[in-house]
Amino acid sequence: MLLQNMNIPSPSMAAYLCAIHFLKRVAEVLFLHKYSGRTERGVPIMISVYYTLVSVLVAFGGMNSPDDASVFDAYSEDRTRIVMGISVFALGVLGNFYHHYLLAQLRTQKMKTENKYVAPKGGLFSFVAAPHYLFELVGWTGIAIVAHHLNVYLLTAGMTSYLAGRSVAQNDFNRSRFNEKEWPRDRKNILPFIF
Repeated sequence: MLLQNMNIPSPSMAAYLCAIHFLKRVAEVLFLHKYSGRTERGVPIMISVYYTLVSVLVAFGGMNSPDDASVFDAYSEDRTRIVMGISVFALGVLGNFYHHYLLAQLRTQKMKTENKYVAPKGGLFSFVAAPHYLFELVGWTGIAIVAHHLNVYLLTAGMTSYLAGRSVAQNDFNRSRFNEKEWPRDRKNILPFIF
């Protein structure tokens, strides 16, 4: 009875994409990733709180106007933008999953024989240190296109800055861990041929 009187808006298409993104992430954590170490409890708690707040921002930042009956009842340019955003999001999710799969396969193979780091291979790992970060950003760009709200674009820009920094650290780690043949010194961080 109380919820009927609260007038809670319907979820936006961007909210559904966020839900898909995080359901995929949870499934990967539970069934795909092979972790080599442990982490303190505070780290995943902080990350969870951050992403919960991000999801709320995306869900309500990309709301349709109340007089829209459906996300596809808007003007045709909105429909085109939404289809384009969903396509970009799908590319990001699939590319991110594929590169996480490649990383998990490396850990599975080496854990059977020895506890040693192996240079990632396959996919875009031949070009950049962190293609999974690149595709994560592609997915968030798709969400921003669908939400079509300044706050969501700024959120994507912030994630780009954060993951670009993480990719630099990953590339530095790989250069220190592997020889030139295993990990060429000119390999880029996150964006093939550029950065």
